[in-house]
Amino acid sequence: MQVRSPQFSFDLGRLWRCATSLLLCVVILGLTGCGFSTPGPSASRTPLKLTLWQGVNPPPNRDILQTLVDRFNQSHPDIQVESLYVGQPDQQMPKILAAVVGNAPPDLLWFNPTLTGQLIELEAIRPVDEWLARSPIKDELDPALYSSMRFEDQLWSMPFDVNNVGIFYRPSLFKAAGIDTLPKTWDEFRTVARRLTQDTNQDGRIDQHAIQLALGKGEFAVFTWLPFLWSAGATLERAPVSPTASESGSGSGSGGSGQAAQQSTQSINVRQPGAIAALQFWRSLITDGSAILSQPERGYELDNFLTGKVAMQISGPWTLGQLQQSGVDFDVFPMPTQRRPATALGGENLFIFKTTPERERAAFAFAEYAASEVFQTEWALGTGYLPVNLNSRTNPKYRAFIDTQPSLKVFLEQMSVAQSRPIFPGYQRVSDTLGRALEATLLGDRTPDAAIQEAQSRLNLIFGTSS
Repeated sequence: MQVRSPQFSFDLGRLWRCATSLLLCVVILGLTGCGFSTPGPSASRTPLKLTLWQGVNPPPNRDILQTLVDRFNQSHPDIQVESLYVGQPDQQMPKILAAVVGNAPPDLLWFNPTLTGQLIELEAIRPVDEWLARSPIKDELDPALYSSMRFEDQLWSMPFDVNNVGIFYRPSLFKAAGIDTLPKTWDEFRTVARRLTQDTNQDGRIDQHAIQLALGKGEFAVFTWLPFLWSAGATLERAPVSPTASESGSGSGSGGSGQAAQQSTQSINVRQPGAIAALQFWRSLITDGSAILSQPERGYELDNFLTGKVAMQISGPWTLGQLQQSGVDFDVFPMPTQRRPATALGGENLFIFKTTPERERAAFAFAEYAASEVFQTEWALGTGYLPVNLNSRTNPKYRAFIDTQPSLKVFLEQMSVAQSRPIFPGYQRVSDTLGRALEATLLGDRTPDAAIQEAQSRLNLIFGTSS
């Protein structure tokens, strides 16, 4: 319908269409101004650049990581992650502490979960509970890994890779010694070890020992010994200590401070029969002549195993690549047991440092990607680490890989009895104390009982407790 006047005329339909278009433009501009935009690359937005500090080793594994980081960057044009190798753990620690104190931390850190407590004390990292609760990755993670993430009812990191330790052995040396049954218990292991210890060239000297044990006060030696402590029934749990009268206060007005003191005072009890038994077992292998010791702090080196000077060595799936390249025969069997089966859970987690909300959310996006089936499958295929994602373990590509790597089945099956090392603040000092006890026992400077007693006394001084 048209309405005409002497001065002008107009079309009501056209006016309605113009008004609607104008209103739509205003709404779109308003939404854009409020921050609502479609996802995807923006020509005007500078990508958010994140830094990942890592100590991935050996170098070929770093190449695999870089390839996977590149894929993330390609699919997330608004987030670009730079992966930086910053050395092995002992080299990283001064850098990490300096970065935190200087308020210049990385966005992400790849490190052993035992660092968790120290980073919490420094108030350096963000918990991931809320993010993970909304993530589909939550139900895909191996439940055994939550012990490496959780401290005091919060989750502080995301799993990146995982492993555990078993006994690598040389089948040809077992066959030559007439051993056709693999040991399952400590007693069976000790018996087999005696048979494997031989003077192969008949010159009156032992030139083939059963096993190499890690010597040193560092974490690797403790890591390979802890399965024996757990198998013997011991634990490394913190226990609250009741404060003394002077600590808790008396009279009115002291209740609050007394409660705080009671909550903060913790005791570490290593003076347990299982800890002494685990030290005694390693010492018995030395006294039997069945074991030799590694070079100090170099228990991970495989030279004696590869040359046949030892028939067994405690290690994990990270060594599979080196063993395969060596061309020597090898296989794996589970850790021997005393009271219960046990192994030590290894691997690294990703920590998200406190920066800004935007950077922290972006960092979690990468951590989520690193825990995904796609990432974990490729990482496991390339490095030998076990996938942290359960879907990866049933992925056809990974199952086919397992068929060609039967040794990995032992480590996968041991995941059900794998235990995480404690992640409470002060664990590093507990580990150092246990390392001193282990070294003193293996070198014959202390009896197992005396070494544990000395360790307990040292821990009492460290944590300000008495027993």
